Formats: sequence, C-alpha cells, structure tokens
Amino acid sequence: MPQSGYAIFLNGGYGVGKSSTLEHVGDLLANAGRPFSLMDVDWFHRSWPPADPDNALIEAHNIAAVWTCYRSAGPRQLVMCGVISTPDARERYAAAVELPVRMVRLTADAEVTRKRLRGRYSASQRTALEWHLERCDEIAARLEAADLDELIIDTSRLGSHEVAGRTLRHFGLLDSSE
Repeated sequence: MPQSGYAIFLNGGYGVGKSSTLEHVGDLLANAGRPFSLMDVDWFHRSWPPADPDNALIEAHNIAAVWTCYRSAGPRQLVMCGVISTPDARERYAAAVELPVRMVRLTADAEVTRKRLRGRYSASQRTALEWHLERCDEIAARLEAADLDELIIDTSRLGSHEVAGRTLRHFGLLDSSE
C-alpha cells in the first residue's frame, strides 16, 4: 500500500465517541489488510506543569516523533482523534505529521454526551468529570462554529463500529459491503 496522502482526524467534543471509534477504525483496517497507525492525541500532551499553554507544542513534538517511528515501519494510513477547533490547530497537526489533515467531526446529543461522560469517570475522578461536564457544550459549539470538518457523523444512536465503518467508507478505505 502506498503512503496515504493525508491523515484522518476524528474530531469532536468530550464524550462523542472519538476514542472508541478510533479503536474500531483500527480493527476494520486490520481486517481489511490495510496498514495503519492510530494516535489518540490526548496522550501526547498529558504532562504537568505545562511546558507551554495547553502543552500544544510538546504535543506536536511528541506526535511528530511517534509518526516518524510509525513511518519507518512502512507506508500506512494515519488516523488520529482529538479536538481541533481552529485552522491554526489543524495546521499544527498537519505540520507535525507532514500530511494534510482531513477531519470528520463526531457529534452527539447533549444528554448522550453527559451520560457517556458520567460512565467514564469513577467516584475518585469527580473533579475531572465536573471539568468535562462544564465544558462539553462550549466545545461542541466552538467546533460547530469553526466548521472545519468534511464529514459530520451524529453518534447519538450509532455504535462505534458503525461510526468507524462510515468514516472509512467516506475515505474509500472500506468497500461498501464491509
């Protein structure tokens, strides 16, 4: 398989199913025999204290380093997930992976999002849950206003496997029968 000419980015607010969908994307690509690499970008900036606002530059350096390692194993489709709400942020990711970034925004009803978030955190993580609940509507509105995505999928009533399939079919990476 030749190196793809773009990275797929699963974009969306908290609790819409980005990480779960990313896992299913990997399963579907593996089953189709298509080389891939997955990156949940949240894990590339998780350090404290921040080296820069939101650890954005650290995140970009980490992504670039890991993508260099992945590419050394041979051509593959890069699929990432996270939150991109500005053209500058999209360009930062594109520069880090040296590929255009094509974005798919995942959305969900506010009630569904809150239910998913509540299911994600244990009682000892109450502060993290409250932080995400306080910001989820604002992030969703910001992503909608930015309108950076070429495809939007409402995940409210879909399983992650179906969302992954729709995403990959959009990019021609799965047959319509898969």
